[in-house]
Amino acid sequence: MSRTGEWAVHLYLFEEDRTSKARAVLDTGTTSLTGHGRARCQPEDPDVPEIGDELAASRAMSDLAAQLQKTAYDDLEGVRASAPANRKHPSARTG
Repeated sequence: MSRTGEWAVHLYLFEEDRTSKARAVLDTGTTSLTGHGRARCQPEDPDVPEIGDELAASRAMSDLAAQLQKTAYDDLEGVRASAPANRKHPSARTG
């Protein structure tokens, strides 16, 4: 079976009070997941917004990846549980 697909990820960046925040939204067409990340610029650090954006974005995408992986494992578990090989035939006897 051959197939292709395209999933869109939108990354939104915000900055407020030396804190960069990111929201990564995955849209598969049937499911939507949202990852969140943040990075705070410490008072002793130079104020370089791009670094905060990079850290916040990477954390949002990491959060999104973890959610996607959990969704896949949950879906796989559900498919395995309902697979015919895992169902016992009514005439089968145990022990």
